Amino acid sequence: MADPRPPHDPSAPPSTGKPKAWGGVFEQATDARVEAFSESVSFDKRLADDDIDGSIAHSAMLASCGIITAAEAEAIRAGLEEIRAEIHAGTFTYTISKEDIHLHVESALTARLGDTGRRLHTARSRNDQVATDLRLFCRRAIDRLDAGLAALQRAFLGFAEREADLIIPGYTHLRRAQPVLAAHQLLAWCEKLGRDRDRLADCRKRTNILPLGSGALAGTSLPIDREHVRAGLDFAAVAANSLDAASDRDFACELAFVISLAGIHLSQWAEEWIIWSTEEFGFLKLPENFCTGSSIMPQKINPDVLELVRGKSARTIGNLQSLLVLLKGLPTAYNRDLQEDKEPLFDSIDTLEAILGVAAPLVAGTSFDRARIGATLDRGHLDATSLMEALIASGTPQRTAHETVGKLVRRAMRKGVSLEELADEEFSADCAGWNGALRSALGASRAVGRMASFGSTAPARVADQIKVWQQRLGASGA
Repeated sequence: MADPRPPHDPSAPPSTGKPKAWGGVFEQATDARVEAFSESVSFDKRLADDDIDGSIAHSAMLASCGIITAAEAEAIRAGLEEIRAEIHAGTFTYTISKEDIHLHVESALTARLGDTGRRLHTARSRNDQVATDLRLFCRRAIDRLDAGLAALQRAFLGFAEREADLIIPGYTHLRRAQPVLAAHQLLAWCEKLGRDRDRLADCRKRTNILPLGSGALAGTSLPIDREHVRAGLDFAAVAANSLDAASDRDFACELAFVISLAGIHLSQWAEEWIIWSTEEFGFLKLPENFCTGSSIMPQKINPDVLELVRGKSARTIGNLQSLLVLLKGLPTAYNRDLQEDKEPLFDSIDTLEAILGVAAPLVAGTSFDRARIGATLDRGHLDATSLMEALIASGTPQRTAHETVGKLVRRAMRKGVSLEELADEEFSADCAGWNGALRSALGASRAVGRMASFGSTAPARVADQIKVWQQRLGASGA
């Protein structure tokens, strides 16, 4: 990804000396190279709405406490809304001399309102201000990501409903293992994504804590009302320790982790479907409008979207590691290193949103090749475990039953046939007490039908789970 910040020019002249909001103690102007190196507005301007929302709530609180007048608070609110409109319209001017979005908004307000604008920053620091802005941003992102994950769950549910009766091979070690309903396999992704949504909801609880009012690190001697701001911004609680609140980025790391784990789940899904859609497997037909071609091989229909889902998950893992390493050496309270938290976090959010934007329609447009699956379903002796459990049910010890069925599978392998195709006398040669009733355990469909345990691929159990997911997701996925 290209660096959005201006290039550093070693020969750049010193700053012309534009005054800084924090510059009263300085005798020398900031070097232009430092301005270029330390600016963050090129990426933190994404916090503009959150910064304005926080400032409006802060000024309303200052007025309610008598620190500024109601008229001043209203002028500040109106001025901030004008600035918001300019930002949304693309007419707002940014410059690295003002460092970040917070100083941009404040200086624009001061240019409009003079001393009234200068009163806005009363009883707050950029430390607790940016912490509040980032929490507001993450809270909104969490809600969008949750909606995207829910949409993908509905797509998997709809696919499961459409293929409710289809039996496919289930795999372990990428080797055929036992037959399962296709719907059971598809609902497994609903479960994984459901855990991702649970983690997002849990992360939102710790994100939804208000740091504003903590000041730089020690709070303020002014008579503010943090509860007023909490209610105005709809936070669940007020941070209890000002030293911790202004520098806490646990919520950012937690969100980055949740995103990276969701990315891993989506990468696993993409990998499975890439394999299943190969000519060698032939299980899935991917929608052509979510595939691409080759510049040299005319016949190619490539699963590039799935490959990019798999590839982009790596970014989310790297971003999480960047945040963890960023924080590991920091002492208590705010340090400028924390400016570097935003780009990896923003990128992780953007990446997962982009994946979710293509994943749901891709799933909705995919179908199973029933004829291809049915033609090979008897391969791999998928009913071996079913036969073993039938022997156990008739009184044979598990280890004995396991060994017996293993010998029968070897006999079938030597002949190149399925277990069901062995004659009764062949069964009797390896299985003492063989009787024809045990044939009810043979065949993929019978093996699936014999399942009974909760959470299994038993047709009745899968039908129950489809109903559960319909209720959870609010409607049929079809």
